[in-house]
Amino acid sequence: MLLNKTLLKTLIFSILITFGLSTQISQALAADISFGGVIPGGGVIHKNILSMRELKYVDMVPQHTDFSCGAAALATILKYAYNQNITEDNVIEGLLKVSDVDVVRQKGFSLLDIKKYTQSIGMRGRGYNVKPGTLEKIHIPTIVLLNYKGYKHFVVLKKASADKAYIADPALGNRIMNRSEFDADWNGIVFAVVGQGFDRESPLLKPNEAVTARNLVDTYRPLTDAELFDYGFVRSDMLGL
Repeated sequence: MLLNKTLLKTLIFSILITFGLSTQISQALAADISFGGVIPGGGVIHKNILSMRELKYVDMVPQHTDFSCGAAALATILKYAYNQNITEDNVIEGLLKVSDVDVVRQKGFSLLDIKKYTQSIGMRGRGYNVKPGTLEKIHIPTIVLLNYKGYKHFVVLKKASADKAYIADPALGNRIMNRSEFDADWNGIVFAVVGQGFDRESPLLKPNEAVTARNLVDTYRPLTDAELFDYGFVRSDMLGL
């Protein structure tokens, strides 16, 4: 059933009331700082300084409601892995068109909702059961479902190593989890978004970490065609990459 924009806004508002908006965070905006008089004759230097919150959420889309972690995680991949001009609100509106609103009010969006919306915008969603021991072999950002003490929460898994998991958490920002903690919370499924326009130099593929000369080349090398084929990409997806 097609929903008009007014009805969508009403549904979104009612869901927000249901969930209580408890994850809304007031934003501390970046400041344009001027430095003058430090060096005689040097003039004035303008420097844009990121706030602590903006640094925490750099290159990702934060969630603004309790139920929208899945929407924010998908928006993060579409925006920063596919360079799409998209917001969390855009994804929420799209998800509401393909989901059961009553279920969303109670439980939030599901992985099936995310898959349906992904297909509705001309892309493909692929879910894979992955053993923890092979997780570090995945070299594209994926959506995973974690269970935080009974609270199910979607995040973007950017990269995994033998002892760490680098995630973009819509509620908590960019962070690094201990692998044993991640593996205990994770349900064993990764969801990949596949389609045209994938950015092999995506910032999601370059999580902040200590880089040494020994691992610099491998850490930041672009993905090969063969690796992309492994994750469900086809030749037409890579035209123009």
